[in-house]
Amino acid sequence: MSKILVIDDESWLREMIRLALEQQGFEVIEATDSGEGVTQAREQLPDLIICDVNMDKAGAGYTTLAKLRESPATAAIPFILMTGLADAAGMRHGMELGADDYLPKPFKVDELYATVNARLRKVQTVRQEAEKKLTMLRSQISLMLPHEMRTPLNGIISNAEMLAESAASLDPQTIAEMSQEICQSGQRLERLIENFLIYAQLEIVASDPQSMSRLRSAKTNNAAEIARTAATTQAEKSDRLNNLVLDLDDTAIPMAEDYFRKIVEELVQNAVKFSDPHCSVSVKLRSTLDNVELSVEDQGRGFSTEQISRVGAYMQFERKMQDEQGFGLGLAIAKKLVQLHGGELLIESSPGSGSTVTVRLPHNISA
Repeated sequence: MSKILVIDDESWLREMIRLALEQQGFEVIEATDSGEGVTQAREQLPDLIICDVNMDKAGAGYTTLAKLRESPATAAIPFILMTGLADAAGMRHGMELGADDYLPKPFKVDELYATVNARLRKVQTVRQEAEKKLTMLRSQISLMLPHEMRTPLNGIISNAEMLAESAASLDPQTIAEMSQEICQSGQRLERLIENFLIYAQLEIVASDPQSMSRLRSAKTNNAAEIARTAATTQAEKSDRLNNLVLDLDDTAIPMAEDYFRKIVEELVQNAVKFSDPHCSVSVKLRSTLDNVELSVEDQGRGFSTEQISRVGAYMQFERKMQDEQGFGLGLAIAKKLVQLHGGELLIESSPGSGSTVTVRLPHNISA
């Protein structure tokens, strides 16, 4: 049974709405003004709120809406504004504050039902989609995490055991090679854990308005230098420095340095990992009229259209064929970061012809 909060200073209208909704099986809570409505919403956490625009004072409904959107607990509750003056400016103001719908007065009971049911259906659809993604996420974690962690751990443990048991009989070169394998396996495991924690952190940030505001208020002024250092470091690790091509404008990025560096690292690492070692990897940074654009182009095996559509957390393509290390989280983290900053990540590719990944970030975005 869905719980609906009705906020209005006219008792006869609250009574009419309550009786009509209860006939449809809804549980109805009533509040007589903005202050009581905010308190009831925070205590009862209804599934839907219907609120009059003008109660004890003009615009009180907007004040109620703004207060509830400030709190994470009530920010996502569907909110319907009732008004006898449904002018364009007022409706636009309500929508800017986060209203989900308008119910013009006077209205018929059928119109009330249609508006309420439409909002609740939309919430249910969003909830089902979120649950579907969560189920897929859990499945992918449970299937891939043990394997992904076990692979570098096996390299660490097997080499360490051999060194512990047979160090006296091994020549220095063999010991050095085994130590190097332990180091590389440890680094792979460290990156796996780091990416897992970063993605989890971003999911938390996305659900917290205050964290989102802080995230979007950051800025990187020396973007070209950050991109140059990050791309060069990744190319050196794969012995690809000679075919790294940099074309970087000196511009600012509306993102914290660490996050921008992470995006460049992940995109360049994918490019050098999945491309011919003799072909170039190009990194460009441009400032356009509306956006800042970062693009990374390679001449590797490319993505299919289906693979591009499936870019997401814990998704790794053709694992059995390619046998590459990693959760497949790098591209998902880059995409998540870009989206949280109001931008978009685009992939242009086809199998066997290479890929170009382009990040577009708006110069200015509301915090």
